[in-house]
Amino acid sequence: MRWYLRLRPAVDALLNRPGTLAGDVHALLVTAAHQIEYSRDAPALVVSLAVDATRALGQPRASGLVNAVLRRFVRERQALFARADGNPAVAAAHPGWLYEALAHDWPAHYGQVVQANNAHPPMVLRLRTRRRAPAEYLGDLAAAGLGGRLLEWTAGHAGSAAVVLDRPVSVAALPGFREGWVSVQDAGAQLAPRLLEALPGMRVLDACAAPGSKASHLLEAAAGPLDLTAVDVDAGRLGRIEENLQRLGLAARVVAADVRDPGSFWDGAPYDRILVDAPCSGTGVIRRHPDIKLLRRAGDVAGFARVQLEILTAAFGMLAPGGRLVYSTCSVLPAENEAVVGRFLAEERRAVAAPMPVGEALAPGGLGRAVGTQLLTGGAAGTDGFYYACLEKTTSGT
Repeated sequence: MRWYLRLRPAVDALLNRPGTLAGDVHALLVTAAHQIEYSRDAPALVVSLAVDATRALGQPRASGLVNAVLRRFVRERQALFARADGNPAVAAAHPGWLYEALAHDWPAHYGQVVQANNAHPPMVLRLRTRRRAPAEYLGDLAAAGLGGRLLEWTAGHAGSAAVVLDRPVSVAALPGFREGWVSVQDAGAQLAPRLLEALPGMRVLDACAAPGSKASHLLEAAAGPLDLTAVDVDAGRLGRIEENLQRLGLAARVVAADVRDPGSFWDGAPYDRILVDAPCSGTGVIRRHPDIKLLRRAGDVAGFARVQLEILTAAFGMLAPGGRLVYSTCSVLPAENEAVVGRFLAEERRAVAAPMPVGEALAPGGLGRAVGTQLLTGGAAGTDGFYYACLEKTTSGT
């Protein structure tokens, strides 16, 4: 998936009618081309195994075609990629619409974003520093034969710190995972509690909570108990929230509901703090989910922005006067971020942009926007792409 949009044009150039080829056979050709181009496997072995795979797919008649196409690919791939890479979006293995959007929105940074999207992401842990000090946990990792390093800019905030592992491992191999010392979470996602500033005893709403990483972090970060409600529209994902809370020894009210319909879950008592981690295009986490490059379409962005504004508007209506709301996405597209918040501020007289760390003050490489801060994938902080904005509800409504 990571390199599909570069591989497919090179393979299709060897087919007379690529659109008529059976889908599984076409996928087999692209997969084999990936192994030839991007792995250390011997090309001749890859071709032989791909031919064998046609029978496993129930497509034995395609064996001759697969053999011929892949042998040509081995011989001609340098010239094939030279032609395909004449299109910069193809060279970057990105859909044209997204490549153009990144170049337009981030002219000084899009090359970095594209490169990061095609890289293998690091495995990052959220360490509960009230349970285990960073130096001690790094020692725990070393004793388990694992390497890691502390992201210094995350230490000292919200009762946690981010630790980047030298290589990904199963969570079962992590020291203290069962005991609730650590969770797997990108460092960029760990910024939400720092911005929300939830204090013990406050009523808190996590408006789009699944799988529960941010909800559990909010509870960990507070110096005392929170009255936290975790809501998600997908009832099938509530189990993930409850599993996370149970492992970490935390408690919250977990509800299946659409935040845009407060009457379906809200008791009418306003919340002191609200986190809106809105559903989005996911363009900030492509390195973790490369299939996003194939699944998203240009027209999806406007749809996400519409839903984001609806969620933000409904959530803000449940916020107490003087309360704080944090809006976040894992998108790098301004249309889902500052444009949504800017439109909301223009329409809602009771909302104002709240003080928050802006740009580099939030994280290395952070970019201050008209409202909020954008982290770009692969920037100086090494995080996924995230956007954050803080809003407050005034008491006057003027």
